Amino acid sequence: MIKQKAVMIGAGLANMAAAVYLIQEGHWDGSAITFYSLDAHGSNDGAVTADTTDEYWNQFHPLANTKGYVARGGRMLNYRTYVDLMDLLSRIPSATEPNMTAAEDTYDFDAKHPTFDKARLLQGGKGILDAGKLGLDNKDRLLLTKLVMMPDSEEETLDNVSIAAYFKESPHMFQTNFWYMWETTFAFRTQSSAQELRRYMHMMIYEFTQIEHLVGVNRTRYNQFESIMLPLIDYLKAQGVKIILDKRVTAMQFKDTTMGDEITVTGLTMLDTQTDEEEHVSIPEDTAVIFTNGSITDSATQGDMDHAAPENPDYGAAAGLWKQVASRFYNLGHPDKFFADRDASEWISFTLTSKDHLLLNEIARITTQVPGNALNSFLSTQAITPLGQQDVNMSIVVHHQPHFTTQKPNETVLWGYCLYPRRRGEFIDKPYIAMTGREMAEELIGQLSKVDPGPVNIMTKKAAIMDAIVNNIPVYMPYASALFNNRAKADRPKVIPAHATNLAFTGEFVEQPFQMIFTEQSAVRSGEIAAYHFAGIPMRKLVKTPRYDKDLKTLVKATKKMFS
Repeated sequence: MIKQKAVMIGAGLANMAAAVYLIQEGHWDGSAITFYSLDAHGSNDGAVTADTTDEYWNQFHPLANTKGYVARGGRMLNYRTYVDLMDLLSRIPSATEPNMTAAEDTYDFDAKHPTFDKARLLQGGKGILDAGKLGLDNKDRLLLTKLVMMPDSEEETLDNVSIAAYFKESPHMFQTNFWYMWETTFAFRTQSSAQELRRYMHMMIYEFTQIEHLVGVNRTRYNQFESIMLPLIDYLKAQGVKIILDKRVTAMQFKDTTMGDEITVTGLTMLDTQTDEEEHVSIPEDTAVIFTNGSITDSATQGDMDHAAPENPDYGAAAGLWKQVASRFYNLGHPDKFFADRDASEWISFTLTSKDHLLLNEIARITTQVPGNALNSFLSTQAITPLGQQDVNMSIVVHHQPHFTTQKPNETVLWGYCLYPRRRGEFIDKPYIAMTGREMAEELIGQLSKVDPGPVNIMTKKAAIMDAIVNNIPVYMPYASALFNNRAKADRPKVIPAHATNLAFTGEFVEQPFQMIFTEQSAVRSGEIAAYHFAGIPMRKLVKTPRYDKDLKTLVKATKKMFS
């Protein structure tokens, strides 16, 4: 149903993409589009720490130390698969590089700084592992092959099947180099959805041949806020789009109909988070409502060098609104599948800022590679899983420096994460979730010391390294992996639900054919679909999505790698 105006709930990547496509493909005037959002970071964030302390989720947890930088997370790009994202970035100017589009900026940087990871997996007593040997046995290969060969028409046979359940006849899978790399590259867990794993195997099957070096990974010049989100914000504001922040939409009002299944939004109730005043916005018949119905950074909280990140029990702003809407209509999914099981979705990250390059240089020496977005995962030497197996304790991403435009030449910023925050550290005897930034840094130095080839161990330089750290921000994210939670296809609404006249869903909690989740690709495509629908553009004009699972050469290469 064609509309003339749009209200966006949420100012993340998906809705900003929708706005760009409405303007450029639908020929809308930017003034016809209004955003309401808690903040403008979305999940593609990165900022000076001081700029984040007053945001909604942190306002009741003031930081004692606001120095340095923070990025709750960062996601790897892949040109071959992220075709919609690169199309979007080709439409807007870079925020930092004159006379370049945001896509050209990324292509230029990535060509000059290609990824080649020499130390993808490290383990105490062994150092850098030969991760090219995936470690699969024949049962593992058979089950993986079944996933890869499963046609789309049979995908629903994996409804509510976890990865652990799918591999129940071959728990060996979870002690292979393949699993250690796959879980830490994409953030899967054993209790995650096998259905989603299948989609990743289909869309990223070519990564089989290069997963230990991550040569298929592409990176932005700076953090993803400054390289992706800021160009979008600048462009949309220049087009007259209104981006209104500090607004939490708490309810939608709907038209009453005879059948009761027509979905027509007539109004929004929202809270001004600065004044605590409630507001109401009417939705006229000519206006679309485009709603990002879940966020992996909702309810995230920050700590600092001497304080752990507190837990926030909030269900999540976007998910809470989704739950209210889904309670009225039968075909809008089941948010509890994703937001009522923190054990399946929580993790903790940290952003470390140092006033010199000592730690950076030590990591480069230990991993035998220059800084530049490598992903290094530290494998335990003891059994730490419920199955009594080894697993990854901690992972770090060492960015090319500078990672922020305002970073000083002598400063280092690196990022790390723990997929299981309730596990205990090996050097700090407490759960990762309870660690201060200082303790997290000490745990990292300890992990590095276990794999240090010498002759002088990094532990001898611990005092100097710690003295140089100006801040280390732990971030607790209860829903970081929620989009992988075990579910059925019907648990997520479609971008355009049946019987919806003016409502679309976007982001990482919507159901799209073939698309794997947790990627900028799926987020952008959902916004593109919503924009085309309300602008009356035929869906055949969507950016064409490659299907590498149907490419014979790719499958042959993956098969050879599987048996290496």
